[in-house]
Amino acid sequence: MKIIPRKKFKKQYKKLNPKLKKKTKEVIFLFSNNPHHESLHNHSLGGVLKGKKSISVTADLRIIFEEFNNYTLVIYLDIGTHNRIYK
Repeated sequence: MKIIPRKKFKKQYKKLNPKLKKKTKEVIFLFSNNPHHESLHNHSLGGVLKGKKSISVTADLRIIFEEFNNYTLVIYLDIGTHNRIYK
C-alpha cells in the first residue's frame, strides 16, 4: 500500500496534540497492514464526500481518504473531529 498525505491532511495533523499524533501514527500503521480492521470503522461516505472513505482514530477524530485499486494507493485528504470533517 502506498499512502500519500495531501497538504490539508499534513496541515491538520500538525495541529494535533502529541497524544493524538501518537494515536494517529498507530492507526495509520494498523490501517497500512489491515485497512479493514474492525477498530478502524472503515466506511464509505455519502453526500458531498461521496466516493471518499473514513476511518476512526478516536471516537471523535477521523481520517478522510480515497483508495484506488483495492488499497494499492491511498490518499489521505483530511484529519479532524467529526463535526469539522462532516460539516
